[in-house]
Amino acid sequence: MDKNKRRHQNIFKIIGNNIRTIRTNKKFSQEELAYKINSARNYIGCIERGEKFPSISILIDISIALDCKLEDIVKIN
Repeated sequence: MDKNKRRHQNIFKIIGNNIRTIRTNKKFSQEELAYKINSARNYIGCIERGEKFPSISILIDISIALDCKLEDIVKIN
């Protein structure tokens, strides 16, 4: 695996963890979040595990559904 692909996968995992943290702090299930963004629960799980990376429009939908800033979702520390 090349260096850029590893870096991207790490970023996907960080963003997924951010989504999971915000979602659980707001007491949302994956199913509830999926319903709010018109998606499948297993897709939310894949995003949170860093297996799939959502489009910017899905990230915006997630931020609206979770009532948080997009910056909070994509924050990389």
